[in-house]
Amino acid sequence: MGNLESIRYFTPELIIVAFAILVILFDLVSQGQSPKGTAYLSLVGLLFTTIAVLIVGPMNQSLFFGMIRIDGFATFFKIIVLIATAVTIVFSMVSNELDPKAHGEYYALLIAINLGMFLMASSTNILIAYLSLETVSLTSYILAGFLTRSPRSSEAAFKYIIFGAVASGTMLFGLSLIFGMTGTTSISQIGQQLPGIASSYPTAVLVSIIFILAGVGYKIASVPFHMWSPDVYEGAPIPITAFLSVASKAAGFALFIRLFYFSFRGTNVNWTILLSIVSALTMTFGNLAALPQQNVKRLLAYSSIAHGGYLLMGVVLLSGDGIKAILFYLTIYMFMNLGAFFVVILVAKEVGSENIDGYKGLISRAPFVAVAMVIFLFSLTGMPPLAGFAGKWVLFAAVVEQKLYWLAIIGVLNSVVSLYYYIRIVKAMLFETSEDAETLSFSRGSMALLMAFVVPTILLGVYWKPYDFLKDLPLDRFIG
Repeated sequence: MGNLESIRYFTPELIIVAFAILVILFDLVSQGQSPKGTAYLSLVGLLFTTIAVLIVGPMNQSLFFGMIRIDGFATFFKIIVLIATAVTIVFSMVSNELDPKAHGEYYALLIAINLGMFLMASSTNILIAYLSLETVSLTSYILAGFLTRSPRSSEAAFKYIIFGAVASGTMLFGLSLIFGMTGTTSISQIGQQLPGIASSYPTAVLVSIIFILAGVGYKIASVPFHMWSPDVYEGAPIPITAFLSVASKAAGFALFIRLFYFSFRGTNVNWTILLSIVSALTMTFGNLAALPQQNVKRLLAYSSIAHGGYLLMGVVLLSGDGIKAILFYLTIYMFMNLGAFFVVILVAKEVGSENIDGYKGLISRAPFVAVAMVIFLFSLTGMPPLAGFAGKWVLFAAVVEQKLYWLAIIGVLNSVVSLYYYIRIVKAMLFETSEDAETLSFSRGSMALLMAFVVPTILLGVYWKPYDFLKDLPLDRFIG
C-alpha cells in the first residue's frame, strides 16, 4: 500500500504524536500549575489511541510499501503498551517522587514512547525496526533519569545510555551485514534469501544475527545483555520502573518474534539449542541474583530478568504454540507485576522506604494492601490457583511437548528458587512487627486500582478461556 493510502491506517500513531504535542502546549499555557490536568489530558489521548487501534487493528494491511504491518499480533502488543502507559500515568499521579514543575515533559515523553513501541510491534522492515528501537531507547534514557535531584536516578540514566549505545551500535552493524548480504531491508525478503546465503557463508550470517540479537536482547534484558537492568530499575522513578518492566519488555519480545519468525529461523543454525541456553541462563541468573536483595525495586528488577527467561522459552519453540504461550503469559505478567509495583509505590509513599524492612507488620497496618501483595508475589512465583501458575503451565507444557524436558525442569527449579526471595517479603508483612504501629490509610481510588490488578490475577488462574481463544487463532491470519 502506498504512502497516501497508508495514512488512514496510521491513525493511532498520528494521534500519539498529536497528543504528545498537545500535552506540551497545555503545560506551557498552564505554566506547569496543572499537573493533574496534564495527566488527564494524557489519559484522554491514550483513550483515543486505543479506540483507533481497535478500529484499525483487524484490517490486516501492509502500510508504506510493506514497511509496517497492521495485524492481530501488532494490535495485541499495542493494547498491552497502552494499558501499561495508562497505568503508569495513574501511578505517577499517586506517587510523590516527581517534580510537579516537570509533569508536562514527563507525560509527553510517556505518550511519545508509545510511538516507538507501536512501530517495534508492527515493523516489517529492519530500518523501521532499528529506528523504532532507538526511539524507545532515547525516551527511556530520559525517563529513567527524570529524578534530577537523585544521584541514583542520574547514575541509572548514565548507565542506561552507555549500555544502550553499545547495544544499539552492535545491532546496527549486524543489520548492515544482513543488508549487504541480501540487498534488502524487508524482513520477509530477508527470510527468503537468508537460508541460501547461510549455506554458503554460515559464519557471516551467524555473526550478523548474533549482533542483531544483542540489540533486541538488551531491550528484553536477557543474559548477557542484562547488566543495565538492576541499576536502572532501582534508580528510576517507581512508575517508570513498572513501565519498563512490562511495556518495554513486551515491545522487545514483539520485535524479537517478528525477526525470528520471519527472517532467522530458516537458517541452518540450531536456534533451539542456542535460545534454550540463553533462556536457562536468563531465568537462573535473575532468580539467583534476586536472593540477597534488600531493596524491593532491585529485587523486582532481577525478578523481571528471570521472567524474561521464562518468556524466552516460548521463543525457543519457534512455533505458533510458543508465540501464543508468550502472548498469554505477557498478559498475566502485566497484571501481577504492575500490581506488585503499585504496592511498592503505596508503601514507599507512606513509609518512605523501598527496603523489605519497610514492609514489616503491613498486615496489621494495611491489611488489604498486604493481602494483595501476597497474591501478586505468589502469582509471580507460579503458585496455583493464581494466574502466574496458568501462564507458566502453558509455557512449560509447550516446551515439554517439544521434548525439551531439561529446559522445563530448569524452569520449575527456578520457580522454586523465586519462592524464597518472594516469601521474604511475605514473611516481613505477615510475621514481623514494625516499630511504627500507625495504621496506613490509602484513598478509595488507590484501593479500587489495586483491586483491578488483584481480580485478573486470581481470575486468570482459574479461568483459562482467554488462552483457549488464543490457541484457536490461525497464526497466518494473526501475524501476517
